[in-house]
Formats: sequence, C-alpha cells, structure tokens
Amino acid sequence: MTLINSIGVIPREAAKLYGDRIALILPDRELSFNELEVLSNRCANALVDLGVKPGDRVTLYSGNCWEWIVCYYGALKTGAVINPINVMLTPGEVEFVANDCGATVVIASHEKALSIKDVKEKSQVRELIAFGDEALPEGILSFNDMLDGSSDEFQIGEIDPDSLSTIGYTSGTTGHPKGACLSHRGILLNVAMTALMHQRSDRDTVVTALPCPHVYGNVVMSGAIQNGMTLVLHPAFEEKTILQSIQDHKATMFEGVPTMYMFMLNHPELDDYDLSSLRCCTVGGQTMPKPKMEEVEQRFGCPLIELWGMTELGGLGTTFATNGLIKHGSIGVALPYTQARIADTENADKTLPIGEVGELMIKGDIVMQGYFGNEQATGDTIEPDGWLHTGDVATMDEDGCIFIVDRKKDMILTAGFNVYPAEIERVVAGHPDVALVAVGSIPDEDKGELAKAYIVPKTGAAPKAADIITYCREHLAAYKVPRKVQFVDDLPKTSTGKVMRRELKTLDK
Repeated sequence: MTLINSIGVIPREAAKLYGDRIALILPDRELSFNELEVLSNRCANALVDLGVKPGDRVTLYSGNCWEWIVCYYGALKTGAVINPINVMLTPGEVEFVANDCGATVVIASHEKALSIKDVKEKSQVRELIAFGDEALPEGILSFNDMLDGSSDEFQIGEIDPDSLSTIGYTSGTTGHPKGACLSHRGILLNVAMTALMHQRSDRDTVVTALPCPHVYGNVVMSGAIQNGMTLVLHPAFEEKTILQSIQDHKATMFEGVPTMYMFMLNHPELDDYDLSSLRCCTVGGQTMPKPKMEEVEQRFGCPLIELWGMTELGGLGTTFATNGLIKHGSIGVALPYTQARIADTENADKTLPIGEVGELMIKGDIVMQGYFGNEQATGDTIEPDGWLHTGDVATMDEDGCIFIVDRKKDMILTAGFNVYPAEIERVVAGHPDVALVAVGSIPDEDKGELAKAYIVPKTGAAPKAADIITYCREHLAAYKVPRKVQFVDDLPKTSTGKVMRRELKTLDK
C-alpha cells in the first residue's frame, strides 16, 4: 500500500489490495472494496458538481448505513471537512451545529432530512441531500440520483496531512456543543495505532452496532476499511440479532459498550450460539465491573479488552495490546507515539508519582487542533506545550496501566454517550415555570448513569415532572433527557451563589 496521507485515499488503496473481497455487510446491502471505491468516487464527483470545495464543511446526519460510509469518504476525497453528528440530535441542535461550523451541505437519512427541511433558511447551508428511494419535497436533493449521474473515477488533489479533516462535536460545559478540530494525520495515526494494538488485519471480520458518527464507532469503521477487514455493521443493537450475526459471519471481533454486553449476558439463549470464531472483543464508552468482564471472557471464550477515547483525540487514547498484559478495571496504556501522564489537578505542569490520583493528560499527534471558533475553550483544554486535559481523574501503575477514578467535570455517561449537565440546565431553564435548575446523575443498571433534574419552581407555579420531561424531549436528543425530575425549595450553593452539583444527592428523596 502506498503512503496514505489523507483519509479519502483509504478506499482507493484498500481497493488495490483487496479488490472484490467484501468490505461492508449491512442488512440491505453488501459492498466490496472495489464497490466502495467507485461509490465514494461518484459521491465526490457529485459534491464537486454541487460546488463543494476543499475546506467546505459537509455535515452527515444519519444512522448506520452504507450511504453514510460512502459519503464519509466521498466528502473527504474532495478535500472538504466532514462533520459527523449524532443521529439522535434534535433539529434545533442540528441547526446550531451547522451554523457553528459553517456547513454548506447537509447529507441525511430520508427521515432526518425531512425533519430539518428548513435548515437552509436558518443557516448558510446551500444543499440538503437525502438518502433513500422515497419521494422528496422541493429543496431536498436525492442522494441516489446524485450517484447515478456521476463518474466512477475521481482524482484526489493534494491534501496536507496536517490540515483539518473533521469537526466532531462534543457537548460543552458552557451549555452548547463544541467542535473538536481533527487533522487527517491525527485520525490516520489513531486508526493505525489501534489496529497495531489489537492486531487488526484482513483476516478479521468485525461485528458492531456502534454508531459511525460516534468517536468509538468511527475508529472501528475506519480501522476495518483501512486494514482490509470485513465490517458487519448493524443499524441498531439488539442482542439476539448481534449474537446471530457473530455466529453466521464467523466474526473474529465484536466491539461495543458495556450495556451491549450486559444485554447479551442476560439473554437466556446466549450459550446456544456458536461464538468460537471470536479472537477478542473490545469495550469502551464507560466503565464495566470486573466481574462482568470476567463473565464475558468465560462465556464468549475470548479476551475482553477495555479501551478509552475522546472526540478530542479522534478515537482511542489508551487500550491494551491483544498479545500483551491485560488488567481488568484499567483502560489500558497509551497508544504508541502517544504520551499519557497523571497531573496534579491544581498544577498541570506537575506530574504525580505512580499510584497518586490526579488528572489524566494526553499528548501526541492524535490530539485535536482545538475547538472550532472557541479560543477560550481551546486554551483551557490544551496546555501551551500540547498536553490535553481529559477531565478524567485517574491513577497510573508501574506498568503504565491507567485506572479511571472519577470525572473532574460533571459529565454524565449514559450508555456510552457524554451528557453534560449545563446543556440540559440551559434547556430546562427556558421552561416558563422554572426558577432554578441543576442537573445531577442517578445510577442505572443498564445505561450506567441517567440525568436527574432538580428544579425550584417559580413562585405560584406548580409544574409537573411529566411536562418538564416532554419539554426536554422537544429540545434535546433522547439520551440527554432527564429520566427523573424532583422539585425542591432551594439548591445547594457556594457563598458566591454557584450551585454545587456534587451536593445535589443530599436532596434525594
């Protein structure tokens, strides 16, 4: 394989090596490496015909499907910057992201395209494109028609590996999402080093239901294409379907979040499935109890490898090598060509000794360039010498294995998704009956944590919990909506009037 210095080159080089071998298997279609190259070329030509230029932002708003992957590579072939967003975002959230990053094209599933059909009137988006064969209203272009009218060949121009490839949005502590700017080099290095640690190769078949726009799902998808693996991609997780898929496709890897493993372990017919083809599984997104990890290994018959990553890293930051030391309860060691250290939470320049608790910090080419259009947040997150604040409190042992202790920030992890209290508080505070609001977390056996809203009603108002939740569903993605609402007389505050989120649990009843 020739040198790959930009993400859009991956399908071309993979097609040279693997040709008609199957690259993607989805419920409705299979694609060979050659077909993926041709379709992504057609997509690139169609986007150029629509006026897409290098540096333009192209937003992808869809669940897992073959079209998403074709568009991902097609847009990057043109030199455009890809903006993959969570399919669960509401139209209002999509509008914010499109405006913030300056997207000129939004490509979406049929359903999602209809939900944001007015986005062109509220942003600088020029074209809205929809997947599928269904009829479309005026103003929305058909993706299928675009492909049918385009050439199979596309000449990729010179793309600087250090140039911007991706703007990935992560919820912000200010109440609005922030766009992490990632280079081609950073993502390519992350994918390559992940493959090295896990020994991913063209002999592997990986089954997953992780969403492609999510940082974990994206590195799984990219790693499969770049390394000649067969990717069996499911639109959603359903334990019986996944177990059958592992058996039918003789998968060598399954990759998911703890909730997925919990559901599979609880499936009454788990032991009836033949999972003997698995050589390893990976788990990330949130911590998983060690006894459950041991049960997965025993019943699946293969190692379960933990990993940890961030949108700000374009994928993984740490994991274990499949042929090396593995410690359950640890997120692993730093990827090759990446540094990790535990810093004093009050002085980031001070590295703490082995075993002491501090903030996990990461340095290397995988670290983002910064937050798009947000110098303040960038400066708060990346030190002048390049060390990234992860916000996770951790320890490191003598083998370099890292153990997460707690989160420095108040982030809530719901089924692997990052949920920030400030974003929910901003929405709830807009309800006409709410005087004050603070958001904390409550434990959940299946999803790890869920958001809970503590509300001080306005004088004379008597809001109902159901009304607050309904209001949130209109303005927030489903995974961000608080599952419980408690009305209180007051909130715990500091002497300056700042709400102390860590004290919210004292109000529980």
